[in-house]
Amino acid sequence: MNRKEIQAVTCHNCKTEMVKAGRGRNETQRYKCQQCGKRFSEVQGKPFGADIRKPKETVLMILRCLIEGNSVRSTARLCDVEPKTVLSMLKLAGENCERVMGKLIVNVPVEDVQCDEIWGYVFKKEAHKFPFEAHNNAIGDAYCFVAIERNSKLVLNFALGRRDQATTDAFIEGLRGATANQRFQITTDGFQPYKSAIETTLRDRVDYAMLVKTYAESAEAERRYSPAEVVDAKPVVIIGNPDKEKICTSHVERQNLSIRMGMRRMTRLTNAFSKKWDNLWHAYCLWFAFYNFCRIHQTLRITPAMAAGIANRAWDLADLVA
Repeated sequence: MNRKEIQAVTCHNCKTEMVKAGRGRNETQRYKCQQCGKRFSEVQGKPFGADIRKPKETVLMILRCLIEGNSVRSTARLCDVEPKTVLSMLKLAGENCERVMGKLIVNVPVEDVQCDEIWGYVFKKEAHKFPFEAHNNAIGDAYCFVAIERNSKLVLNFALGRRDQATTDAFIEGLRGATANQRFQITTDGFQPYKSAIETTLRDRVDYAMLVKTYAESAEAERRYSPAEVVDAKPVVIIGNPDKEKICTSHVERQNLSIRMGMRRMTRLTNAFSKKWDNLWHAYCLWFAFYNFCRIHQTLRITPAMAAGIANRAWDLADLVA
């Protein structure tokens, strides 16, 4: 196409059509108004729709590093940016991913749901808090409640908070909104707040069972650095008539392993733990959106979102920042 050919691009100044006038930096198309002489660059889509001055390729590289298990400072070194830039990109990505999942993971038909909690902490472990910090819930233990569909491997809902009744109630309420109004089976561990939360919120649509595990007594070192050995797992029916062959939490526990492998701040025995609650929340949002929409599941050969019927292709990471 000839550079002087008239294009349907309007001048911002005099509202007349402009012609192409070469390319500027980063190969962006330039236009010139034949009437007033002003020149303009083609509008470029920015990541997250925000005023970000970093190139899109750099933003994507930062996010790829974070979801592949790199710490904030390691990512900053690899991408040649400041650590605060990495945290800014994490915040924007987390907020965007939260909106995407909130819009798309709604009324999903499910058959078999498993729920579990994964432990983490913010700033310091609960046992290391000073007396004046005892009631400060912004630091200390931070449990992420996760619900996964056994067949599609889709993460339906997650909630971050203390391991208490309030967080459990909020988590189950979110799970109700994520699932379609049809009967399905749900399995949890022996954490008692699940009982009242599910009976109150999901009783009309679930067959519910608990898998109560008994752990062996172990030495102090084993209790501290590795989980105790499971010596017994007893299924307990709570609501309805669940299929006893499907009462298990293995799939959601395998998801917990993926979290610890993919999120550096969740890797045990490191100094890469979260220093702020918001950073941990945004990291979870980014991870679960990537897991649901972008990552090809090894068993399914497609993404969980495709298996659940809420996406028709595997998304690229660029789709999450668009």
